[in-house]
Amino acid sequence: MSIPNRAEIKRAEINRANAQHSTGPKTEAGKKHSSLNALRHGLTGQIVVMPTEDLQAYQSHLESFTGEYDPKGATESHLVQALADTSWRLNRVAALETNLLMLGLAGEAPVTGAPQQVQDAMTIVASLESQSKALSNLSLHSQRLSRQFEKTVAQLRDLQKTRLEKENRDLENLLNIMEMYESKGETYNPSDDGFVFSETEINQAVLARNRKLLIDEAWDHHHDTAAA
Repeated sequence: MSIPNRAEIKRAEINRANAQHSTGPKTEAGKKHSSLNALRHGLTGQIVVMPTEDLQAYQSHLESFTGEYDPKGATESHLVQALADTSWRLNRVAALETNLLMLGLAGEAPVTGAPQQVQDAMTIVASLESQSKALSNLSLHSQRLSRQFEKTVAQLRDLQKTRLEKENRDLENLLNIMEMYESKGETYNPSDDGFVFSETEINQAVLARNRKLLIDEAWDHHHDTAAA
């Protein structure tokens, strides 16, 4: 074990002195209070639904995003969850801004004896001034959450686009294989080659292909008739 030199001892003394002047919480209660600061507005912490908010409303909110994006797999589901959570917090920002302004408007008008419209206007100005720091802070949170939302949407759309393109290629390959087996009078089980499409998806794809063939044939017939 090495013996600390004079410089190391001096550095340790300085660190201890700085710790004595730290402005952070020192007691367990203070540390707990500090760790729950984000819970005041719920815009930065891990808690999504605040204790004062309606959990059922949040569930409906999440279901609306799930219904819109219809995620497949863990990654897409995670991104949809993130979108719903970010949107929920953005809605909270708007509500907090409204509450701050209403709190200021509930106070006494800074100008008395003037027409009511003038008093209302001055009250709004005074409210904005008194809550300017809090409103500025909320604006920063709103900008951050908006950027986060847009980034997540872009990630989700790119992921789903790639997945759908692959699914379409796989489905097209499956239909070609099925036609080949059918032409030979043989049956084919898609799962034997790792295809995971449902019977409904396969039937819909077959109907879509048949419709396209009919349309192409009708167009070719019309083109040949017009040429003649």
